[in-house]
Amino acid sequence: MKTRKEGRRVPKKIAVESPKLQEIEEAAKILGLTPTTNPNAAYPRAGWDRKGYVLIDKKSSKLTNLKKIAEKIHELRKSKI
Repeated sequence: MKTRKEGRRVPKKIAVESPKLQEIEEAAKILGLTPTTNPNAAYPRAGWDRKGYVLIDKKSSKLTNLKKIAEKIHELRKSKI
């Protein structure tokens, strides 16, 4: 898991290791953020690594949305175990 210095944006308590695009999309749907996914997108510096992205409605700040999505993914992973 990244450190804050390396770019982690949420607290370790709610952070999840390697969230999948489908998990992010599902969590955003549950939170009512109407996600739009693009699974074939890649970061320009790593064009071979196609991880995709999710666009959501901005109902609050970016950090607040990130925290809510991370918490929901954490809950979803716990319920699947």
